[in-house]
Amino acid sequence: QLQLVESGGGLVQPGGSLRLSCVASGFALHHLVIGWFRQAPGKEPEGLSCIGDGDGSIVIHYADSAEGRFTISRDMHTNTVYLQMTSLKPEDTGVYYCAADWKIDLCTKTPHMRRYSKWGQGTQVTVSS
Repeated sequence: QLQLVESGGGLVQPGGSLRLSCVASGFALHHLVIGWFRQAPGKEPEGLSCIGDGDGSIVIHYADSAEGRFTISRDMHTNTVYLQMTSLKPEDTGVYYCAADWKIDLCTKTPHMRRYSKWGQGTQVTVSS
């Protein structure tokens, strides 16, 4: 059974950095597409980035809001996907979720969380001085 557990959130000052982790269990990462999403209070989840194995090559996408500031990566040994976030802004505040699926087509520049089969419980990120 596929399970996802996020960690790494917290309170950070504007301009600071955080690294979020998403540990997948039940399936090896090379079978999965993993996306990172952010949900601000009262808003729909926003896709930030995704990673997966395409046709012989790795597929990575970033939303415009994440491009240049966030970096997605994965460790196949620990079955963990990371989201390194830098130059954080107050508008980055929200609950961050990772989600997983088996279809690489779901990894796009604007991934949609509700199309993914499994979500984690989320980790809160607050950017404030």
